[in-house]
Amino acid sequence: MTLRPSLRAAATLEARHGFPALFRALDDFNLTIISEIILSASVIRQDAAAFLCGHAGKPLFPFFLAVRQPLAELLDMFRPAPDPKAKPSTGKRVTWREVYEGLYAQATGWLGWTPETAWNTTPTEIDRAYAAHIEKLKAIHGSADDDQPSYDPREEVSEQEVRAGLTALKRHCR
Repeated sequence: MTLRPSLRAAATLEARHGFPALFRALDDFNLTIISEIILSASVIRQDAAAFLCGHAGKPLFPFFLAVRQPLAELLDMFRPAPDPKAKPSTGKRVTWREVYEGLYAQATGWLGWTPETAWNTTPTEIDRAYAAHIEKLKAIHGSADDDQPSYDPREEVSEQEVRAGLTALKRHCR
């Protein structure tokens, strides 16, 4: 059975339970929520269902011990990995729902991915692909961060500078 921390699983589970309750379910050996995590994150749902049914009628404590750490790591992957180059944010706090909506918009809008691709991609993969896309756009078109002098319409330009510029432009166009 393969589990994937997809955007769909992250958004679904966080909306239903919230991160604190998901992690608490692992500590409390909550079979219902643990089963839901496994089913939501499974690549092939039938494999996850078979895995869970395979433990029916058996002692659950060994099952809980076996799945606790891998599921905690999976839940942690529902949050985009921090970007080491990112500057500390000074903006307003956002909910996880807003984060996931933003990732979906980046994947489908900016990156042009299909909804199905966006939903099956991890939050970190979307975040990294979007950052790479922005870097590509900056490399192609430049950036406001570039150390290039910019035109300031408030600056005074002498009549002689205007005439010299027009003369140079006329020579260039011949």
